[in-house]
Amino acid sequence: MSVTLLVLAAGMGSRYGGLKQLDPLGPSGETLMDYSIYDAVRAGFSKVVFVIRRDIEQEFRRVVGSRYAGRVAVDYAFQSLEDLPAGFSVPEGRTKPWGTGQAVYAARDVVREPFAVINADDFYGADSYRKLAAYLANCRNGMPIDGCMCGFLMKNTLSANGTVSRGVCQMDEAGNLAKVVEHTRLERLPDGGVLSTLEDGRTERFTGNELVSMNCWGFSCSLFGELERLFAAFLEKHGTELKSEFYIPSVADQLIAEGRASVRMLTSEAEWFGVTYREDRPVVVDGLQQLVKAGMYPEKLFS
Repeated sequence: MSVTLLVLAAGMGSRYGGLKQLDPLGPSGETLMDYSIYDAVRAGFSKVVFVIRRDIEQEFRRVVGSRYAGRVAVDYAFQSLEDLPAGFSVPEGRTKPWGTGQAVYAARDVVREPFAVINADDFYGADSYRKLAAYLANCRNGMPIDGCMCGFLMKNTLSANGTVSRGVCQMDEAGNLAKVVEHTRLERLPDGGVLSTLEDGRTERFTGNELVSMNCWGFSCSLFGELERLFAAFLEKHGTELKSEFYIPSVADQLIAEGRASVRMLTSEAEWFGVTYREDRPVVVDGLQQLVKAGMYPEKLFS
């Protein structure tokens, strides 16, 4: 079965200070997306769809899309503030799109097969793509929605340069995702634990060994119909809040609670890293160089 990689690349990276999706980080100028595409193609993905903004389309096609010509089928979807379910409009004062849930929703007319969802600015490692591809190759369409998620240890996904947002996962006895709760301000403590500061000012402590969502998901394309319904319900409740966001982990959590989705937990053995902040960049550059030296990637991905 054909499977697609959906790459969420519409964000500017406000905390990072630039268009980090296009930042050359590999030894030959590769972006983190280049490593994602390289790993996905060798794992068996046959198509890549980039979710971007219209205003970066020309630069993105030139700098990124052109690299994959002849290697994998490439298509584009466009996230915009105005792309809403029927009956809804953008409230006055809203300037940013509606989050990762809307980004996936933007691909509803382009993706027609089982697909994985990743962030453009995260490195997930080859093992993650192998496990996603193996699961999606046998993914069933219809209801309940068939899905999966690669989870990573919380302590391995933090930044030394500020707080990060992660979806904290709980598994049931069958190894399926039971619940995911978004924590938007996680930081490492001096003793090795992790502190979450909640919206109301309360705090919650974690050991760091909990599994978290890094937006590394797999779904049947049945998800798109449910996204329409849940996005509309979200807008009914939060549409007038100028900074509210419609998150994919929250979508999965609600569908699981409703019995409308089953999401298999896949635990990846790969090392994760990303560039949340500009100060994270040297760590990522060094990490990629070490993987090249270890023979896991060639010096130049696309010659």
